Amino acid sequence: MDAVISYGPDAPLVREILARPEAGPGQVLVRVKASGVNPLDLKIRSGKAPHAKHPLPAVLGMDLAGTVEAVGVDVTAFAPGDEVYGLTGGIGGLQGSLAEFAAVDADLLAPKPANLTMREAAALPLVFITAWEGLVDRARVRAGQKVLVQGAGGVGQMVIQIARAFDAEVYAADRAAQRSQIEQLGATAIDRHCTTVEEYVDDYTKGRGFDIVYDTVGALDPSFNAVMRFGHVVSCLGWSTHSLAPLSFRAASYSGVFTLLPMLTGQGRERHGQILREATRLSQAGKIAPRLDPRRYTLDSVAEAHRAIEDRSAAGKIVIDIAQ
Repeated sequence: MDAVISYGPDAPLVREILARPEAGPGQVLVRVKASGVNPLDLKIRSGKAPHAKHPLPAVLGMDLAGTVEAVGVDVTAFAPGDEVYGLTGGIGGLQGSLAEFAAVDADLLAPKPANLTMREAAALPLVFITAWEGLVDRARVRAGQKVLVQGAGGVGQMVIQIARAFDAEVYAADRAAQRSQIEQLGATAIDRHCTTVEEYVDDYTKGRGFDIVYDTVGALDPSFNAVMRFGHVVSCLGWSTHSLAPLSFRAASYSGVFTLLPMLTGQGRERHGQILREATRLSQAGKIAPRLDPRRYTLDSVAEAHRAIEDRSAAGKIVIDIAQ
């Protein structure tokens, strides 16, 4: 099979022929149709993501969508010909999705939404799972709550859509250039560079604070000051040092989200598949939709796709078409 190999930080990506994998016990062999590109792929390639534990040389690519080619022993949930998608590899020594085939743990997969193309489906897994784990599994979002999202990138946009699907009232703090996109998703936009935390807490909650604050950009200090008493702060980027005093004085809770953990440890992988079934349900109900960059890339132009993320020119999720 054709695949793209990353050999290291200073080495170019190389397209090579590798042996086609086989589905082992509990695995599904997927004929990959599309591979989503995430900023973490670039960090792994540059050697700046030791937490991903993906030794190079390796095939990168975490998100995929494709069709089932074969199933291993004990797999009953899928059959050859099924259309599937998932967050399946590219870390922890698991083969990534920048290849024509991938043998992946069946627990990490879900049926692809019937209303989405392969490209659209490949854009969903990492951002949806990250958003759902924090907003639903940890914070237990419910109708009528006020939810503040710090950052309206890929995960932030999915947090907005999931919160609205639960009939929550959603606000998103980002730069002014994101206003139109935030409002199109049905949230109230807050210019975080021109408005203080105290100002937007007063303006939108009458000083009470937000029920849930989901930090996607490492903005924990403003998040701790924006949450209500007994509220909940969630972060998928809480790696810095912060004072817990504002959170403690509100008797609020904090949850960290590390989406890669089931893939790295093998524990809880079935939860990822379950969450993606929720993504399929919401997608087919018209509640969520990915935003894709319109440019098309193939295995021959993965480096160009990575550059589009580096120079921040992407207008949505970048997806690689895997030619068969």
